[in-house]
Amino acid sequence: MTIFLLSILAGLVLLYIGGEALIRGSSSLALRLGLTPLVVGLAVVACGTSAPELVVSVKAAMDNQGAIAIGNVIGSNILNIGLILGVTALICPLVVQNQILRLDAPIMMAVSLIAWWILSDLDVGRLEGGLLVAGLLAYISFTVMYAKRMTPTAEVTAEYAEAVHPSGGSVGRDVLFVLGGLVLLVLGARFMVDGSVGFARLFGVSEAIIGLTIVAVGTSLPELVTCVVAATKNEPDIALGNVIGSNIFNLLGILGGAALVKPMTGGGIQTTDIFVCIAFALVLLPIMRTGNRLSRTEGFLLLAGYVCYIAWIWPKS
Repeated sequence: MTIFLLSILAGLVLLYIGGEALIRGSSSLALRLGLTPLVVGLAVVACGTSAPELVVSVKAAMDNQGAIAIGNVIGSNILNIGLILGVTALICPLVVQNQILRLDAPIMMAVSLIAWWILSDLDVGRLEGGLLVAGLLAYISFTVMYAKRMTPTAEVTAEYAEAVHPSGGSVGRDVLFVLGGLVLLVLGARFMVDGSVGFARLFGVSEAIIGLTIVAVGTSLPELVTCVVAATKNEPDIALGNVIGSNIFNLLGILGGAALVKPMTGGGIQTTDIFVCIAFALVLLPIMRTGNRLSRTEGFLLLAGYVCYIAWIWPKS
């Protein structure tokens, strides 16, 4: 058991460090290419914080462990809203000030419904994966073009400019961060998947439950850190934008990308798990529109909902 726990722990550390390095390098490169801090925050950082999920799910798909790959995506999306937004709102109530975020929330809801349709038979083939990836490319292109046409408030611009800035080094240093981050992500994914599968088999816990819980928590650490730091700095747009963007990327890029590499079957994933994922996405939209604010009470309810979900699925293993 010890070796499996150490493998999971090593994977968590490598995934966190690799994700942070990738975000730092890619954000700086994007700013050097002329993208605004707002666009970098909405697109580059949101995708970068989902990089651990992508690498882990692709690795699991290649190893014929589709339950871990699909469970990682579903579990991460549930965790992002229930745990991360819940904790973030408890630290600092989230005030929605940016119109782009209000547009992204309905897109997240629509993407969740599409993913539900694709996952109805728990099989995701290459054609479906290709359609999802195409949707991601369209979403990123739309986000960049829309953000360039919009004139955000000075407050929102300042938030993103403070949170996303060049590393101060050379282009070569930024590239090194990107490449080094990718290497650490690959190594972390190997440790995480191998350790999780070994742990699951040792204790008779299904790979689906491991993917929905342990793996999802581990790969979502970058989002958790990003949102908590944003909340402590009173930068709610960054926290909310990161979660919404990450959830969209998870369903389109990770689920689609893993299926492109190798078709997956999510044996052990329950229809209820998918319903819960959709429910959290649907609940978030009216919360955001109620005074454009996510209060501490609402954050507590989201967190309580996540805790109840985990308590409900774990005994099923």
